[in-house]
Amino acid sequence: MEIVVESGVKSMGSEVGMVRKNQTLICAPLMADTVDQVVELMHKAKLQGADIVEIRLDHLKSFNPHFDIERLIKVCPLPTLFTYRPIWEGGQYDGDEKSRYNALQIAMELGADHIDIELKAAHEFNNFLNGKKPGNCKVIVSSHNYDNTPSAEELGNLVARIQAAGADIVKFATTAVDVTDVARVFQITVHSQVPIIAMVMGERGLMSRLLCPKFGGYLTFGTLEAGKVSAPGQPTIEELVNLYNIRLIGPDTKVFGIIGKPVSHSKSPKLFNKAFKSVGFNGVYVHLLVDDISRFFETYSSSDFAGFSCTIPHKEAALACCDEVDPVAKSIGAVNCIVRKPFDGKLFGCNTDYIGAISAIESGLKGPHYSANGIESPLAGKLFIVIGAGGAGKALAYGAKEKGARVVIANRTYDRARELAEIVGGQALSLLELSSFHPESGMILANTTSIGMQPKVDETPVPKEALRNYELVFDAVYTPKITRLLREAEEMGAKIVTGVDMFIGQAYEQYERFTGLPAPKELFKEIMEDH
Repeated sequence: MEIVVESGVKSMGSEVGMVRKNQTLICAPLMADTVDQVVELMHKAKLQGADIVEIRLDHLKSFNPHFDIERLIKVCPLPTLFTYRPIWEGGQYDGDEKSRYNALQIAMELGADHIDIELKAAHEFNNFLNGKKPGNCKVIVSSHNYDNTPSAEELGNLVARIQAAGADIVKFATTAVDVTDVARVFQITVHSQVPIIAMVMGERGLMSRLLCPKFGGYLTFGTLEAGKVSAPGQPTIEELVNLYNIRLIGPDTKVFGIIGKPVSHSKSPKLFNKAFKSVGFNGVYVHLLVDDISRFFETYSSSDFAGFSCTIPHKEAALACCDEVDPVAKSIGAVNCIVRKPFDGKLFGCNTDYIGAISAIESGLKGPHYSANGIESPLAGKLFIVIGAGGAGKALAYGAKEKGARVVIANRTYDRARELAEIVGGQALSLLELSSFHPESGMILANTTSIGMQPKVDETPVPKEALRNYELVFDAVYTPKITRLLREAEEMGAKIVTGVDMFIGQAYEQYERFTGLPAPKELFKEIMEDH
């Protein structure tokens, strides 16, 4: 299924002082045991930049409807949305329906800006109101699917049922089984003739929350603190505003992202979004948890989805998705950067990993005993051991060979090590054999696997004692910056080069390919130093 968004996008209103390109609201869900705590959270939400608060009445331990709702509306510094979610729709309320309806009616009468009623209860609630809709309160009729995301046809029918139930604003939340589920929700949102809130829950659905302004969503939810969510996959207000620049997203904003599994650890969105904002480039860069990369590209085939970085485990599979591949990337057998050509929509793949890594290692090796004429790489003639035979391993092996190094591939699976070693004219080892492999001193070691990456920071691919014979050790992992491998290598007297150095180097070229602008190298370095 293709998602096309160039046409039919609703107007998002005029920019306000060039700071905001859309009218999508950021809604902070407030969940607390007491009314006093909710009041405190309201002011936090205002300070953090929320536009509206969702007051979750079902989380209150004790509750006097008239008195408490009146107080909450009176003291709230932001527009209000009252939700009293029952257990059968994923909430906390376990009482009788009449009491619940009564509380929502009181909220409407006392001046709430919005109330939320579930589709399953909407007919009964309308009967309870007896045709009298108090005040100017907008009614959100909502539906939640905690299992999956239905077909586009089923979603269309659901929206029609929600509208027929008297909704001023349609709301539905589904669950992402795959990142491609989000495309169906975007299709519904962009063509909706009424205000709509449409979310896909879970990490695979994150894009639905971030791109609401692009596709015309009424609001998106942002939490006050990481982890304190009212539904799976909610980002924080801080992330929405300062990481993803949600205020700057409009219908014409181009979408870029990091494709991986896992992917939430990636610092790429911080790097690219700050750089985009610094030069006024109309793009947003998002985390994309992808299971099947070919299905991803088949689904998101419009020019709105303009460029992607690829990380573990998709670098080799990504190559097969490209219409054109840079010759160096073809030799390596992996791509980590894909750009959609604006005129014909074709995907062009290249590899910036080896450039970033090799240049960082060369910088780490250079010292007073090397000539400064730059004719010969400091890697020439060195024994260069690469751990890992995946996309990044291939990139490092290829790059080291090009610089005149003698290459050894060590991998958990010996057969994969042998296959890569044959391609680059090197030697193969199993990872176990690497522990006792020290034919000479002054060797270079490059880890390209995820061993030692958060959260498994205590892991290392090589025992400490085995690091004695290395002049320099490089680790492609950059979360944490100093892995156990690097820490122990330094303790054994080796120079170290971090994955951050490689990360910055490979990002320069990606940024230039994405934007056509020169990379802001100093800004990239500053951002990574801060993190």
